[in-house]
Parts: sequence; structure tokens; C-alpha cells
Amino acid sequence: MDPEPYLSLPIEVFQFFPLVMSPIGLSFGIILVIVLLICSALISSSEVAFFSLTINDLEKITQENSDATGRILKLREQPRRLLATILISNNFINIAIVVISEYLLRDLLPVEICNYWMSILPDVFSEYVSGGLLHFIITVAGVTFLLVLFGEVAPKIYAKINNVSLAKFMSGKLLVLNRFFEPISSVLIKGTNVIEKRLSGKSSNGMTSREDIDQAIELTVKDDKHGDQDIDILKGIVKFGDVSVKQIMRSRVDVVSIDFRENYTSLLKIVRSAGYSRIPIHDEDFDNITGILYVKDLLEHLDAEADYEWQELIETNVMYVPEAKKIDDLLREFQQNRTHMAVVVDEFGGSSGIVTLEDIMEEVIGEIKDEFDDEIELNYQKLDDFNYIFEGKTLLNDVCRVIGVDTTTFDAVKGDADSVAGLILEFVGHIPKREQELKYNDYRFKIVSVDDRRIREIQITLPKE
Repeated sequence: MDPEPYLSLPIEVFQFFPLVMSPIGLSFGIILVIVLLICSALISSSEVAFFSLTINDLEKITQENSDATGRILKLREQPRRLLATILISNNFINIAIVVISEYLLRDLLPVEICNYWMSILPDVFSEYVSGGLLHFIITVAGVTFLLVLFGEVAPKIYAKINNVSLAKFMSGKLLVLNRFFEPISSVLIKGTNVIEKRLSGKSSNGMTSREDIDQAIELTVKDDKHGDQDIDILKGIVKFGDVSVKQIMRSRVDVVSIDFRENYTSLLKIVRSAGYSRIPIHDEDFDNITGILYVKDLLEHLDAEADYEWQELIETNVMYVPEAKKIDDLLREFQQNRTHMAVVVDEFGGSSGIVTLEDIMEEVIGEIKDEFDDEIELNYQKLDDFNYIFEGKTLLNDVCRVIGVDTTTFDAVKGDADSVAGLILEFVGHIPKREQELKYNDYRFKIVSVDDRRIREIQITLPKE
């Protein structure tokens, strides 16, 4: 056997390494690839960090009120644009890694070496695999391994565990990238919106929409004397996670609240007339709720004098929740804190109303009546089977239940409105005049009573099928 080809291998191999003679170029290329891998890792992990933030994380971030948290909230306002920026940035970085890595491997592992390796292998291999193909396979496999391990998997695992800290760290950088790639991301978002609309229009055969699920419930529930009630409960369960606190809360204008400076005699009169088991206590106005009074705690002191210091009975551990909070999350917090009432705060920190455990349960099982409730809780008039008059402040959810339509009937036009008066304001953009009529689909709305500040009463006429 002639050993000369094997003995000559080192000499032939080393002649194909021109970059070895240029250590500065090699070092710069390797450093550049490492820097780009770090950038890819940070961008990839940002996607998980921002989109894995829970409601509790966002509440904590809001309370911190720092520059980083402000940037996080600003980026979260446009999630599609944020996602487009992350994907565009990551793609540019990954392309740069692939191009630079290919140039490095072309110098470190020239095609001539791959041809030489194939020449010394049996013909069964060299017949199907050329030196160029082998070089391509090694390049693709090596770069893919680096990108998947160090640019995707490891960073995203880290981001899942440390999402808040990583979101703070990347918020400023992503805000800059968001502005830089705005022209490209805008085109990408518009394109995806068009595709999404077309796909949603063609997916009518699948049972994915709320309307399809509601129809399935109506078809499967038995038609007996309790059928309508069962249907309402099942529909309530389906939409339970999409309902916000603002949609079910009792507005501040309807809340019975007591100033903690009231004397005991006045307090008892208010408690007796209100008929509630829990009453918020405020300092000067409703925006400053200081505690909750449990009426049962007054039973032992009914005969006390007017100067009795009832303020000692106030429970000060008040629970505050934002208007946008989903009621399924609120229900879990009620269970964890073993409480039945929370004060709802708006975006400016003011108290906009209260929400109770009963309000949440009524979203699933309907109105709950006890021996202390009035027979008719909602203030409305039924003129006939097709005409109703509601107070303007009545919640749209309650209106839909009374007139017997789905609670999503007016979703397309209601905007941020939660009451029937708010719905009218979304229509016209200003306070309408008395007797003015509006129409949406086959529903007609007539302004019955109005003043300079609000719409008081509205007549709704249902379509006659």
C-alpha cells in the first residue's frame, strides 16, 4: 500500500488556509459573529419576555412608574407592531450571521479541501456527494446549530423565567428599533390584516367563532322548561373570560357610600335604607375609599348612642382593581383574598365604582335574587314585546338580557361604551336632542329624555321578524 497520499495530506490541507495568514481578519469575523449571536439572542428572548407578561406583571409594572416600565407599556399598546419589529430585526441579524459565517467557512474550510476529502473516500460516496455539496451541508448544519441553540432555545428559556427584568432591559432598544423599522412593519401589518380577513372569511366551516359556539349550544341543549336558562348559563361560561370588570361593575353614581365622619344615628338610617351587607366608607369623596363596613358588625351596637365611635368597625384592607381586569382573574383573587367586594379604579386612579362576587356570578347564572332584593332591580319599562324604555346608565349587558338578544349584538359599534347612553354617544359623537331617532341594523333608538349633561332615557324598538 502506498502511504504517500496520506502523508501528503497535511501539506495539501494547509495550503488552502489563506485566512490563517491574516489573524486580524479571522478574529474580527469571529467577534462579529459572536456579537450578532448575542443580538439575536436578545431579540428572540424579547418576544417571549413581552408576550408572556401576565396581568399581575403588568399591574406591578404600572405601579413602579419608572422610565423602563413606561416604555414597556407603550410598546404593549401596539402588540402587532412590536412583534413585527422583533421578527424583522431578528431576520436581518440572522441573515448577517449566515453571510458572515459563510465567508469565514469559505476561508477556514475551502471547497478544495472538501473536494480532496471526497477524492479519498470510496467512489460510492463521491459519486453522489461533491465537495461543494459537502461544504454547503457543513455550513448550513453549523450555522443552524448556532442559531437554534444560542439564538433561540436558550434565550427563550431564560426569558420565560426572567420576563419582567428582560423586558425592562430591552424596552429602550426595542423602542428605537420600533421607530427605525416603522415603514417596513407598517407594510407587514397591513398585509397580515388583509390575509387575516380573507382567512376569517373562508373559515366559516370551522366552529371557532363565538357565534358558532352559541349556535352549537342552542342546538344541543334540550328544549324543555329549563332549556333557556341552561343556554344562558352555557353562553355565560363561554364568554366569561372575555368580560371586563368595567362591564359588570356598579357605577359610582349608583353606589351607596358613607363618609367616616357621619355620626352613628345617621349611619344607621343610611344602612337601613340601603339594605346592603357591605358599604364602602370614604373620606370627603368617593375617590378616597378608606375601608369597608360590614353591617353585621353593627348588630351588637344597635342601641348605642349617637356619639358611638363606629369607625372602629371599619375594615381597612380594601381591594382595588382596574376597570380592564377580566372577571375570571378577579374571581380567583376574590377566592385567594377571601373577600366579596373590590373598588374599581380608572386609569387616573379615581374610584369609578365597585364590583362584588355577586356581580361576577350573575354573568354566568343570571340575576341572583334574595329576600332583600326588589322584585325589579333594573329601572326599565316594557311597552310591548318590541318596545322598551331604559335609563341611559343601564349597562348594555343588562339591556341585552332584558330584550332577549345576545350580549355581543352591539359589539361592532359600541367602542368603549358600557351603557346604552354610551352606545348612543358612540353613534352621534355628541349629546343628541330629545325625540331624535337613530338606527343600527334593524334596531331603532329614540331619545326619550335628555339634559345638558347626559342622556336620561332611551326607547329601544326591536326588529319585527
